[in-house]
Amino acid sequence: MPVQRRRLRSPDGLAPGFDAVRREHEVPVEFAPDALAEAEAVVAGRVVPVEGSRRDLRDVEFRTIDPVGSTDLDQAMHLERAGEGYRVRYAIADVAAFVRPGGALDRAAHERVTTVYCPDTRVPLHPPAISEDAGSLLPDRDRPAVVWTLALGADGEVTDAAVERATVRSRLRLDYAGEQERLDAGVDDDDPVALLAEIGTLRAALERARGGVSLGLPEQEVVREGPGWRLVQRAPVPLEDHNAQISLMTGMVAARMMLEGGVGVLRTMPPAPDEAVAALRRVAATLGVPWPDGASYGDVLAGLDRSLPTTAAFLDAATGLFRGAAWTPFDGAPPAEPRHGAVAAPYAHVTAPLRRLVDRYGLEVCLALHAGRDVPAWVRDALPGLGARMAQGTQRANAVDRACTDLVEAALLGPLVGRELEGVAIDARTVRLEEPAVVARTTTADLPVGERVRVRVVSADVPTRRVELALVPGRAAR
Repeated sequence: MPVQRRRLRSPDGLAPGFDAVRREHEVPVEFAPDALAEAEAVVAGRVVPVEGSRRDLRDVEFRTIDPVGSTDLDQAMHLERAGEGYRVRYAIADVAAFVRPGGALDRAAHERVTTVYCPDTRVPLHPPAISEDAGSLLPDRDRPAVVWTLALGADGEVTDAAVERATVRSRLRLDYAGEQERLDAGVDDDDPVALLAEIGTLRAALERARGGVSLGLPEQEVVREGPGWRLVQRAPVPLEDHNAQISLMTGMVAARMMLEGGVGVLRTMPPAPDEAVAALRRVAATLGVPWPDGASYGDVLAGLDRSLPTTAAFLDAATGLFRGAAWTPFDGAPPAEPRHGAVAAPYAHVTAPLRRLVDRYGLEVCLALHAGRDVPAWVRDALPGLGARMAQGTQRANAVDRACTDLVEAALLGPLVGRELEGVAIDARTVRLEEPAVVARTTTADLPVGERVRVRVVSADVPTRRVELALVPGRAAR
């Protein structure tokens, strides 16, 4: 008997469990009084951390595009044709306009490192008065920003770049789903969303040409639905990938500035080792995924049919290509390997300062280098320890996300103990269920990878957040 789509009827029922996860991982939920007082003072204009002039770009029709409901808006863009090429203006929230180096907000940001997203709340890097209001690029409000102006050729390659502080005024807050629907329905070639798709497509082609790759893995998400929770497997819509290409492009420009200036912090990752690529080829052969002679793994990934059950298993195996990512600061000699293996180029994080600590430092480095000024001492002093701090904070955020998802999985499967469910074997011990959208290990260590299977829910324990499934022998999924 098929299992109907399930949700947890009471969002409040899991609140103690989410709270326990945050305590277990020592997430600093509350801001210290001195940090809140400093945020209040800077928002009111009684404290001005960054002095100096700003270019007035309020006449530029910037727009933001984010998931539905987002309020911590880091980026706004303006795209236009310029001769046979394009001009991209990319406004990034200027967090340094609110955070004084060495102050209470700065100390809080170094403790938090990154915004932590939980199903029931988010624990922001900066107080909401900044991250969701005064510092967020909300529409119809004057906001301090760091604006990148990038000239692109007809092929999408960057031919010139500038970065400066400015005052901007976003016009519209858009969301991916709505704009994708509008794009699919048909818009003029010069419509901003059409330009985003056009530029994003060109940049994706350049990415593949240089050996880069974007996996586009479906994301397992816990979402509210009416009075309850659901687990969903959400694949990004094309516009999300196009938007990501704008961010990647900006990060590549920033990295080039840093390397030329001899100071900065890069996001690095070793290239995929030959043995990992060979192993992925063997997986492809086992699953029947075409891998033509001469094709790179990036070409294969770009050509996958996402509707096939084997694709989930192949993408899961492909994650093994990307190991060892780090934030690598330098001041003087550049890193021995400055590239990011998946980007296939040097790359830096500079586009999400409301949500990620390192971006504020990267932006300050680029602003100074482009203007021919010395990089501020407070930036240089922090660089040596920044990579380790980012790694620690990001590891905590990922662990919290996984634990919260495990909690919801156990709660959803609890009433189904003993029942049979359908899914896809993504490795020898792991199944991705269709409904509910659970990813869990089985008691079997030899699942038919890439095939649809039926499993029985053996146990689901909410307090320990553990789920166990067992393969149902001889019962192939429909």
